Amino acid sequence: GVWRQTRALLFKNCLIKCRTKKSSVQEVLFPLFFLFWLILMSMMHPHRKYDEVPNTDLGPLDTSVLLNFVIGYTPPTPMAREIMKKVAFDNFDDGLITEEYLSEEELEEAGLLKPSNFVGVVFKDSMSYQLRFHDSMAMVSVYTESR
Repeated sequence: GVWRQTRALLFKNCLIKCRTKKSSVQEVLFPLFFLFWLILMSMMHPHRKYDEVPNTDLGPLDTSVLLNFVIGYTPPTPMAREIMKKVAFDNFDDGLITEEYLSEEELEEAGLLKPSNFVGVVFKDSMSYQLRFHDSMAMVSVYTESR
């Protein structure tokens, strides 16, 4: 029964492999070639290993640099207000000046009026934002390993 059918199928497959030697050799050599190629490429571009950085005390934050510093944000949602409240008061004794704007256009106009000490924050959703400086836009808050 089953053993006879299995043996006949194996014999048939061996006959096919013997009759089509070129394709049989290709089936064996192509994976070996690609494996060799991958090993060669990984040897040409080794992974960079970075040493551990020891924990160091960076000292207190110099808040004199942030005196009269204004952070504007939009849209004024409850989540954005909560985040900006934490930014303003959790790390600074006096708190930073935060201003909310109804639209990005208002935020940009405010940035043009006081370009030296103004940073805009545009919340795209509850998990991402963009920083706006006087005439440029910083990278979004998505971690990119290559940078």
